[in-house]
Amino acid sequence: MGKSIRTTSNTQTTTNSTPATFKAGDSVLCPSVGNGTYTLVQKSKDCLTINIGNVECLYRADGRAYHDDCYVLPSLFHDTPANRQAIATLYSGNQSNQRKVIDTTKADDDEVILMSSQNLSDIACDINGAATALYDVGQLLALIHYEKIETHTVPAMARLAHDATDTWASLLYEKLERINDTLAMTGYGKEGK
Repeated sequence: MGKSIRTTSNTQTTTNSTPATFKAGDSVLCPSVGNGTYTLVQKSKDCLTINIGNVECLYRADGRAYHDDCYVLPSLFHDTPANRQAIATLYSGNQSNQRKVIDTTKADDDEVILMSSQNLSDIACDINGAATALYDVGQLLALIHYEKIETHTVPAMARLAHDATDTWASLLYEKLERINDTLAMTGYGKEGK
């Protein structure tokens, strides 16, 4: 999930602290649709729309999406400088002050790849799964070697072990291909390194 920014309630209320309301003709911002400025059009007594090409987005006067009764947060924001800045920050990705960076590099590292903690966790889970499967196969081979498993069950256990190791090998090769694609953009992807 992407980073989000938090706007304070003063961007969505008037000076007398009443919730924002919208009407036809208002210039609004709608980050769920895009980073542009849109004009509201009256569709019916209680329904406002934003028309984007052939797409019609429906909203209530309180700024909530018209089609979703359980959606409690507003989707529309008045076109104000503060709201424009908040949404521009959302769309520009300029959120470095909100990003926690854990630097494990050494001073002499001249090339660094930034990776999300989710991607690193995904790699760690795959490595753990493959290591567990290899350990289990090793235990099975030890049981076969020491004749702790009846002879007629060995083929079935061998098939299960083969399927598990084959599956994990495929998963790891896919992961390795993605890692190598990233490394190809670095000095390690060039010949001789």
